[in-house]
Amino acid sequence: MMLTVVLVALIVIAVLYLIFAYNGLVSLRNRVKEAWSDVEVQMKRRYDLIPNLVETVKGYAGHESSTLEKVIQARNIAMANHGTPTEQAKSENILSGTLKSLFALSENYPDLKANQNFLKLQDELTDTENKIKASRRYYNGNVLALNNKVEMFPTNVIASMFSFKKADFFELEDSEKEAAKKPVQVKF
Repeated sequence: MMLTVVLVALIVIAVLYLIFAYNGLVSLRNRVKEAWSDVEVQMKRRYDLIPNLVETVKGYAGHESSTLEKVIQARNIAMANHGTPTEQAKSENILSGTLKSLFALSENYPDLKANQNFLKLQDELTDTENKIKASRRYYNGNVLALNNKVEMFPTNVIASMFSFKKADFFELEDSEKEAAKKPVQVKF
């Protein structure tokens, strides 16, 4: 009789653990999706601000068309990229680099630096960039938590039983990490 009670208790504990582990994995997977959605919302906001910024700069620095075209081209590529976070990170990092060169342009145009519309757009874009960074950190934190659960014993057994997969981090590639450490150079 005692053996039966112990056996039933062990089965109940195992089933409860299975339920809690499964629900924890589902929760983490959904947090990763929600965090990625936050990143996409902020990137969309940036995409919407860029044309206004470019138009403002055109009025002062129209002959710098190659820089402006690069910004628009990078924006369009980033907007069209709906791949994995790793693939999107690559196009987003290119866009960030072109935006740095656009802001560097303003240093050569004092009237542009004093333009209230430009300053407002620059502030909004800076704010958006900060929100994107915060969203990326939140996303990567959730990816880390999910990946740990998917890889660590004993939840890795449950993760493989129910086909939970590791998620991709949103990060720079090695060559981009080195480039990101260097200051932007603008040459005319």
